[in-house]
Amino acid sequence: MVYAPTRPVPGLPPVRVNLYSDTQTKPSAAMKAAMMEAEVGDEQNGLDPTVNLLCARVAALLGKEAAVFLPSGTMCNQIAMLVHCRPGDEILAHETAHLLNFEGGGAAALTGAQVKGLRGPHGQYEPATLQAAFTTTDRHAMAQTLVAVEQTANLGGGSVWPVERLHAVAERAHARGIATHMDGARLMNAVVAAGVAAADMAAGYDSVWIDFTKGLGAPLGAVLSGSTAFIDRAWRWKQRLGGAMRQAGICAAACLYALDHNVERLAEDHANARLLVDGLARIEGVSVEPPETNLVFFDIAGTGRTAADLAARLRQDGIMISTMGPTLSRACTHLDVDRASVTEAVAAMQQALVGCDQRTGLRV
Repeated sequence: MVYAPTRPVPGLPPVRVNLYSDTQTKPSAAMKAAMMEAEVGDEQNGLDPTVNLLCARVAALLGKEAAVFLPSGTMCNQIAMLVHCRPGDEILAHETAHLLNFEGGGAAALTGAQVKGLRGPHGQYEPATLQAAFTTTDRHAMAQTLVAVEQTANLGGGSVWPVERLHAVAERAHARGIATHMDGARLMNAVVAAGVAAADMAAGYDSVWIDFTKGLGAPLGAVLSGSTAFIDRAWRWKQRLGGAMRQAGICAAACLYALDHNVERLAEDHANARLLVDGLARIEGVSVEPPETNLVFFDIAGTGRTAADLAARLRQDGIMISTMGPTLSRACTHLDVDRASVTEAVAAMQQALVGCDQRTGLRV
């Protein structure tokens, strides 16, 4: 599964509707103003008041003792694995998990651990599937030291793990003496969609993080949280990996602004995703499932076209989507995509796939 390239291509028009990913969001004028007004200090030495405030707020939001500000969500996942595991250990996660498929083999390269992919629909596995994956504690077997979940499940169509399943997974892991980790890249989308507090979703997880560069709209940054002892160890890995920063309050201020202004509005992205699905469902040959959050996966096999062809045609019209397989595409709504943009994208897809304008029914 691959994403469409985002590098500028000579001769193509500027992107008007960017459905490639919610990572494409840009900070608003108000967010940039908050960044410029931030009080700053030496983050590496714990002297940046804005970073400290952000970490305290996220720790409280997630129901944990402490937190650390990091440049990216991938670094959050990698540091969590480095803290929880040792070389030769085994990590249990869904077979479509980001930490297994999209982090450059970091678990093997950095931690020296192996990830076992568990199966299940919509990017989730059942507690019974996890139980069946537990191996003997005999010294001939790999030590299983970490169980991971991804909330929401990206390649599961942005599906939301039910809180009961999250708790059941964590309980089974802890009963085996295995630590738990939540990749919370889109955790706040799940919170808004399910109406369940972030702390309740994360209650059974020894480490959890949230990303501020997706639907929350910040230019960079993620916050990893856990116990005080866990974060102390995470800081050592942050130092080793070059993640320690200086006057990072400028960036943390954007994340604080996002917490204050961009969480509840995630519901708008979910509504726009449903609007997009309604339009796609009316295009002959397109198969699409109703989304739970802001990710829309659709298969165009019935049109006789490929996903790459569709992405290329749309890019010529200034619209960008992701290519996930031979006929599978992904469109992602976010704060820089409004209802009018969704309507425009659907009309362009109709023209590209069927050859007629959806609004008029006329051939083009």
